[in-house]
Amino acid sequence: MKKLKKPTRKTVLKALFIIYALFSVFFTMRFIDGMFSSEYAAISHYLTLNDAWDVTINNDTRQNVSLDAFRFAPVNKGDTIIMERTFPADTDCTGHALVLQIKQAAVTVFLDGEQLYQYGWDRIERNKTVGSGYLPVDLPDDYASKTLTLQFTVAEDQAFSHIEPICIYEWKNIYRIILTENRIPLFLGCFLTIFGLVTCCITLIAMLYSTKFTRILCVSLFSICIGLWTLCYYNVLLVFSMPLYTISLLEYLTLYLTPIPLVIYMREDVLALKRPFMYTIYKVLLTVQILATSVFFGLHTVDLVHCAATLKYMQMLILCHLIYSVIVESMNLRISKQPGHRLFLIGMLVLSVCVGYDLVFYYFNRYLGVAISSTKGIASVGLVIFIAMLLISFYLDLTEKMMQETERNFLIKSAYTDELTQIHNRRYCMEYMTRIKEMEDPDYTVFCFDLNNLKTTNDTLGHARGDVLIKSAAEVIVDAFEPHGIVARMGGDEFIAIAETNNSEKISTMIGEFQKNILQKNEEIPDLHLSIAFGYASCSPKEYNIEKIYQIADDLMYENKQQMKKANGGTLTRGKAANSPA
Repeated sequence: MKKLKKPTRKTVLKALFIIYALFSVFFTMRFIDGMFSSEYAAISHYLTLNDAWDVTINNDTRQNVSLDAFRFAPVNKGDTIIMERTFPADTDCTGHALVLQIKQAAVTVFLDGEQLYQYGWDRIERNKTVGSGYLPVDLPDDYASKTLTLQFTVAEDQAFSHIEPICIYEWKNIYRIILTENRIPLFLGCFLTIFGLVTCCITLIAMLYSTKFTRILCVSLFSICIGLWTLCYYNVLLVFSMPLYTISLLEYLTLYLTPIPLVIYMREDVLALKRPFMYTIYKVLLTVQILATSVFFGLHTVDLVHCAATLKYMQMLILCHLIYSVIVESMNLRISKQPGHRLFLIGMLVLSVCVGYDLVFYYFNRYLGVAISSTKGIASVGLVIFIAMLLISFYLDLTEKMMQETERNFLIKSAYTDELTQIHNRRYCMEYMTRIKEMEDPDYTVFCFDLNNLKTTNDTLGHARGDVLIKSAAEVIVDAFEPHGIVARMGGDEFIAIAETNNSEKISTMIGEFQKNILQKNEEIPDLHLSIAFGYASCSPKEYNIEKIYQIADDLMYENKQQMKKANGGTLTRGKAANSPA
């Protein structure tokens, strides 16, 4: 039976750090949540006005209506709703405000027949969008026992099918109550927006150097859109005194733009499938999304059709994106088994469930007037999980690609590098010569080198000492010639250098440096006895062919080697530096 490996100290420390981080986040969030909700019980006292209403929808009047149970067919553009009831006589009236939740409707508030407040009528007259959200109305201190009349005119088709609860709060606590009741969307929306903005700025700078960060840019744009949408949808931006129609417009804008970066992010995963049909669907979805967003906002801008009327079509398109994404990642998971795809798929499934929940909640609430749950921010929670999965998936994919690129670069380097000396090899030199042949009017000089006494050193002192001799020869040649071109080992005791010049003064300087390097190397390493024969040839107006120039340099090197051998009585004596060719 195979024994299980004991966890290493490093693994235990990582696990402890993760546990510590999770507990830190949990208790920090509990602390922040406590700061928001600690006084909620004390400030959230309110008077509900959900009973005893007389409601007239167009010409249909109903009396003594309770808003909690009152449902009607979805109202359309131009429909009017008049609601009337009397305030209780025993109400404490000081510093109160009436809080309405309107949905795409203009409203006028009357108190004993006298107009108290008006919103949205001028926009309906100009065929502009009205917006949805909380609408605080300041009440006078003597509103007790007076008759309250609300007159609504619907601005969009299929706007709503029930009246949201109407309450009276202390004016000074309204915004605190809104923020406290929507604190989860507030936290998530702020986090997603700030995270997206910071990441987007950093990524844009990084993309100046590499396009590898395109996908993380998509994640940051996706995060910004979702963060702003969350803050708008849950009326958090109301505390900044922004008009409802502005908040609604920003809500639609971010929602309609959200699928675009997500679809672009998936492009690599779709291409990895290598299935033209799937890529065709991808292009169709991306094109339809861009066109639909452009057309819907174009129609909204010219006030032909507002975004509130096209929302259901965009929601259907978003649902198609989610289904397609799950299918693509499931197929990728079968093919590659990469952890990144697994995480992305899990994130997509969580997001699909959360968005599906919110869509069901939205349609039940809008068309049936039924609130299936009091839980808020489910889609935002799913989106935070999804973005976390996206980031982890991106990190894993990027790490894997970097490892593959490192391995590929290592293989390329190995193919073009001499193993012993770590300089270029014969293959690299031949390809470099080929590039020179393709150049027009090149200026270059070819140097050929031959290491003396290598065989004698190997035979008498061993191959290890011969390797030291070869490395030393490579070092002195590289130091003198590589700043001006390339240096390569052609094999055995032969080296070559190609300098990108045919200037005689520069060539003399290089040769002088080369000879000085040999003397220094022999002084640094006792009994090295480094000696190198060489020859060189430069291109000229009469001869540009690199192969012929190389042959001339090699012949001159051979002549230099024979002269050195002859000068030493037929045997090359160790300790001699290279001589200039005759």
